[in-house]
Amino acid sequence: MVGDELLRHFGSLEGLARSSLDELRQVKGVGTDKAATLLAALELVRRMSRERRPDAPEMDTPAKVADLLRDDALAWSTERMIVLLLNTRCRLIRMETISEGLLDQVLVHAREVFRPAIAAGAFSVVLVHNHPSGDPTPSEADIRVTRDLIRAGSLLRIEILDHIVLGRSTSNRPLDFCSMRELGYFHK
Repeated sequence: MVGDELLRHFGSLEGLARSSLDELRQVKGVGTDKAATLLAALELVRRMSRERRPDAPEMDTPAKVADLLRDDALAWSTERMIVLLLNTRCRLIRMETISEGLLDQVLVHAREVFRPAIAAGAFSVVLVHNHPSGDPTPSEADIRVTRDLIRAGSLLRIEILDHIVLGRSTSNRPLDFCSMRELGYFHK
């Protein structure tokens, strides 16, 4: 059965979700049409997941932020930075993809983070990015960039409430995300 072959080839549903058209076509029994159909079905699942979200969900805890983006992040094979634009009640105005990077880093500049926040009239923002390696532990570069952005936000009077790093849970690490605020990286 092709489904079993796909899981064997990619190792998991997550691996399948990250696959490209060319990678799918390498699996025995999967041609261009079937590969395109699979990619379309995976995208449909991601969109259905987004539809289940409330119109303006409250983003007042790291877990709620991780829940919002977890399904989407499974398909990201490179680092991606997202900014959540929030109103005065920590309700989501909208999300913006700020940067898509390499396998192990993403380049971010303050103007890309705060331009959509200013345009949307956001009161505050939450930064979110993924680690394709699966380990959500913030790197030194993550910490440095976050502190620079906190300073820039302070000048603009747009608070960065948190920076969430998404990864994958393991038996040793039950959470698939880290909150940089909770880890103490938001000191002045």
